[in-house]
Amino acid sequence: MTRPIEVLVVDDDTRVARVNAAYVQKVAGFHVAGEAHNAAEALRQMETLPHLDLVLMDHYLPDETGLAVVQEMRRRGHQTDVIMVTAARDISTVQAAMRHGALQYLVKPFAFAGLRAKLEAYAELRRTLDGGGEAEQAEVDRIFGALSAGSEPGLPKGHSPTTAELVRRALVAAEGPLSAQEIAERTGLSRQTAQRYLKLLERTGRATLTLKYGDAGRPEHRYVWATRV
Repeated sequence: MTRPIEVLVVDDDTRVARVNAAYVQKVAGFHVAGEAHNAAEALRQMETLPHLDLVLMDHYLPDETGLAVVQEMRRRGHQTDVIMVTAARDISTVQAAMRHGALQYLVKPFAFAGLRAKLEAYAELRRTLDGGGEAEQAEVDRIFGALSAGSEPGLPKGHSPTTAELVRRALVAAEGPLSAQEIAERTGLSRQTAQRYLKLLERTGRATLTLKYGDAGRPEHRYVWATRV
């Protein structure tokens, strides 16, 4: 029998940690190995818990940031996978999480369905990687596709779920409407790529187009995440 995926839930709020742990327990194939409410406790549990597979990591901890904990994990040689589960929405934190090896980034507040989608995508990724061997391009695409599952489903052919998620996060984190140029600057994408994905998000109802009129010339197209209007 395959052993469950062992999860450490890290959140400074004990009530939120309990709720997240209860969510994890509801997903088939997952088991909560422990809870931690600060950075020191999280690192201590990583040293003592056997067979730890995944950490749900809050960013705002009382003694350190979640990203600092991830850095210290890697310094100590822990290769445990990490999903950031946090209210931190700024793009710099999202990008830092990606650089430090976080597989997913779930923004609070979220419903059970949001966390379940991330966990099921992670389980699919593990099943793919456990097969071992060498990967052809199609298999590589499937591995990276598993990481982006549950973010922007049903993308047309030729569109990357990872890029769509990057644009989505930039819109969600913004305080107001953004132009394609502003999205490009915040994500590192080209303006043309940002524009293409913004139009896609608008067509699918995830983003709303607004027009900003200047003194002369054509109005500037600006986009806002649909849940904000």
